[in-house]
Amino acid sequence: MGTSTVMINRAPVLTLWGAVVAERLGYERDEALTLGKVMAGLQAQTKGRMLGIYKAPKKGPEGGPPKKVGLGEDFWVQLCGRGVPVKNTDDGIRAVIKDKPQDPAKAQKYLEGKFGDDLDRVREAMEELAAAFEPEDLEDVAYGLYEDFRPKIARGKRGWGQKGELDLDLLRSLTEKA
Repeated sequence: MGTSTVMINRAPVLTLWGAVVAERLGYERDEALTLGKVMAGLQAQTKGRMLGIYKAPKKGPEGGPPKKVGLGEDFWVQLCGRGVPVKNTDDGIRAVIKDKPQDPAKAQKYLEGKFGDDLDRVREAMEELAAAFEPEDLEDVAYGLYEDFRPKIARGKRGWGQKGELDLDLLRSLTEKA
């Protein structure tokens, strides 16, 4: 593994990319960290259901998913093509899970634990890519860019939780093409 690659699972890569995109869209660092973490978690749930790893939500009386009342979100933010529930708090907006505002310090610790010493250089490469787009254009292309640079893993259930190479040279080449 060369110095331009990082062996890592996709979930922390999407979490960090989501946070970087959110910052480019104008959110403060702490707000962005919670947005990225919750967005990546929602994406993982969707993928896990598709692969049969997680069960789909129980059906409501009309045959669709049950209506969730009182989740506590104040509004939704679009991030990487996915709606993320958020709340206004005394510290700014925070993405929520089941009415609970998420802690940016925990999201940061998660990223530090997964990326280790590579976090700063990966964040820097992602920030360069995000900066290559005007904020109003970035949201439209953010998830597609992630699909271009995310680590390659085995298809289907075999790839679940598997680490792959995140190629920072590839990430930087996307910046040059922007």
